[in-house]
Amino acid sequence: MKLIKLVLFCLTLICFLPPSQGKVFRNAYLSFELPDGWNCVLESTEWICRNQETRQSKEAIIIFTAKEVGPTDSYAIYEQTINTPRTVNDKSGKGIPSQIVMRAKQTKINDQLWVDGLQKGSEIPNYFTRYLATIKEKIAILVTFSAHADHFAKYSSEFYKAVLSLRVIASKNLLALPSSSSGNPNTSGVWGAASTAPGGISMDGEAPFGRRKKNSSKNLTYILMTLGGLLVVAGVFFFMKTKKR
Repeated sequence: MKLIKLVLFCLTLICFLPPSQGKVFRNAYLSFELPDGWNCVLESTEWICRNQETRQSKEAIIIFTAKEVGPTDSYAIYEQTINTPRTVNDKSGKGIPSQIVMRAKQTKINDQLWVDGLQKGSEIPNYFTRYLATIKEKIAILVTFSAHADHFAKYSSEFYKAVLSLRVIASKNLLALPSSSSGNPNTSGVWGAASTAPGGISMDGEAPFGRRKKNSSKNLTYILMTLGGLLVVAGVFFFMKTKKR
């Protein structure tokens, strides 16, 4: 309870922070200010944004996706979905119900109406997740900002600036464009597959955002090969130098 009060205090405090200009991310339908040192990568139908520093990349994450508006897309449904506690399994497989920290409500950001709400433990145990969902023309968009409870205060101001800078830039003919790496909307549903939590965050052992584990072995192999090559070059250099003596 004390932690939730601290979170609400942080959210109130950052309202008095002056605006600043940072790196702006932009794709086919959305733009916003990224925290310093962050980068976004398109994975399937979702954009995944996080700190490029390995250790800090596990502390917080931003995920967003879009789709063509369907029967289940409305502001009322978004409010109901975000205001409904969810059950997420911990490492032992035990189901833990999430907590509604800030009830979802409709708010305007840069002249665009969004549904905005905050839960704890709705994606991963001990992680706060802020949900923002909107509809423009025929496009439905969902953005989630998640941070571990121990680091929430650290990212509150950065997330606040990112939220204030959200702009929906989807054109009316966007759905007529062929799908590409620019991140055009998908057709699978703004909340993801039925078995996936809103925002699609997964937990994999000690790496909360385990989507990058596929590349970790390749990176390790590359590093080992590079080190091996350097050792060979050093060995040849040492041999030639000894031979000259």
